[in-house]
Amino acid sequence: MGHSIINTLDFKRRKLSFRSGHRGTKEMDILLTRFAMQYLETLTEDQLSLYETFLEESDTDIYDWLTNKSPLPEKYRASFQFLFKDLMK
Repeated sequence: MGHSIINTLDFKRRKLSFRSGHRGTKEMDILLTRFAMQYLETLTEDQLSLYETFLEESDTDIYDWLTNKSPLPEKYRASFQFLFKDLMK
């Protein structure tokens, strides 16, 4: 992996970490900051892009998915389902 790609991924991780903690509702700030702190460093470039898309979803939807009030959409399941379950323990 080239040096510029690593810098780009580091920048993306920092940006996603910030966005995780600045959602609009305190509950989402707390949950997604925990997720970011635990997992962002281990996510692949594709997973980071998917997480960026995930963060564009509404807080209400994300909260319902994380608390199993509604099913996590298929596009997020393969990458995040087990991580989210671990987060909510």
